[in-house]
Amino acid sequence: MFVLDERLEADSLPVGTREGCLVRLFRDARYPWLLVIPSMGQFREWWELTADQRAQVDRVLVDGARVLSGMPDVQKINLASLGNLVPQLHWHVVGRRAGDPAWPGPVWGHSTPRPYEPGQQAALIAHLVGELNLNPSR
Repeated sequence: MFVLDERLEADSLPVGTREGCLVRLFRDARYPWLLVIPSMGQFREWWELTADQRAQVDRVLVDGARVLSGMPDVQKINLASLGNLVPQLHWHVVGRRAGDPAWPGPVWGHSTPRPYEPGQQAALIAHLVGELNLNPSR
């Protein structure tokens, strides 16, 4: 049975699901930032997924990176799965721009996140649902 870690839930907004993964938008408007979380079970480590599950996750990660790389001024995609603070298996897909607040260092813990404006948030989520062919979150 899958249960989303409460910190991941608090730090992100639901976007949709696809191929056994939750896709969520990190609550920081300074960076186009997705979380991809395998929801086909409770996992802590990448190697716990079957080969088929890893392939499913990989397709979602590739498409997420492709979509974020097409956003204005995105020059680099950072992909990471750390799990030191939140052990539930998840990936960060972050669009980076030279001169963004954390550039060239990592985004984690850099400074206070900036919330999305309601209209901006809704438009971005709708864009992501369409571009990533997601089943929208309810």
